[in-house]
Amino acid sequence: MGIDSVIGGLIIGLVIGLLGKLVAPGKQAIPIWLTIVVGVVSAFLGTLVARAFGVEETPRIDWLELLFQVVISAVGVSLAAGFYGKTSRR
Repeated sequence: MGIDSVIGGLIIGLVIGLLGKLVAPGKQAIPIWLTIVVGVVSAFLGTLVARAFGVEETPRIDWLELLFQVVISAVGVSLAAGFYGKTSRR
């Protein structure tokens, strides 16, 4: 795994995380690093779920796979916002 694949994964994680944050209902007051983490995890989980449903890899953009990733990211962002917001800051 080279530096280009790590940077690519972070960029994809950021995009998926931001799309999930955009789709999730309500306001999510979570930091950008948590959005990236949720996005990266969602990208991997979305790909696994899409493959389990029989979505094949294509040479172009897999819109159905991207849909799975964004939906999982929206759920992840909502959960992360709920857990992150419960920490006390007194």
